[in-house]
Amino acid sequence: MKNLLDIKHWIFDLDNTLYSGQTKVFSEVDKKMSTFISEKMNVDLIKAKEIQKKYFYEYGTTLSGLMKQDNIDPHDFLEYVHDIDISWLPKDLKLREELIKIKEKKFIFTNGSHGHVKNVTKQLGIDDLFDGAFDIVDANFVPKPHIDPYRKIVEKFDLDPTKSILIEDIAHNLEQAKNLGMKTCWLENDESFAKKDADKAYIDYKIKNLPSFLQEINILKTA
Repeated sequence: MKNLLDIKHWIFDLDNTLYSGQTKVFSEVDKKMSTFISEKMNVDLIKAKEIQKKYFYEYGTTLSGLMKQDNIDPHDFLEYVHDIDISWLPKDLKLREELIKIKEKKFIFTNGSHGHVKNVTKQLGIDDLFDGAFDIVDANFVPKPHIDPYRKIVEKFDLDPTKSILIEDIAHNLEQAKNLGMKTCWLENDESFAKKDADKAYIDYKIKNLPSFLQEINILKTA
């Protein structure tokens, strides 16, 4: 843990990382993806869900598959699927408190959109605590775990990878971060896709709770 005391750039995934996957926030996005595909392709929701998951597993994101296979406008897709009401999601006061204590630069790195980042972080009560966000549009619609967006976020925010850490709920999204020299941290969960490769050597830390992990770091800093 003391290896993290010299971190200058804290990079956080958004969905199922800054909030718990148990809240089912992403389920709302997931439902809207199915509806979008159903309406665009004139298929029922069962078939739409099949297409959605097939593209996700083959291309890394459903959007990538829709762009490559069906010539879908990515901006239409992103606007539609991230237009969700999450007013029921409670503010995370502990997360806010620990993020405030981290005086280094903090960034969000997501396969979602800036609109989704704004919606989620505002609802959590942490929207004013980040120095920047890097979304799928910034990545030219190339999603994690492809190496391109990792290089682009480093370039956009002038990060030193060797002084950076990426915290993610999807284990294999940490591989390219490690290849660039970053520290890596997996937020443990039981989602089969997310925990695949969780035993790989490129994962430096495994945590069960993000605010508690940040609290540990902050206590170490003041020790």
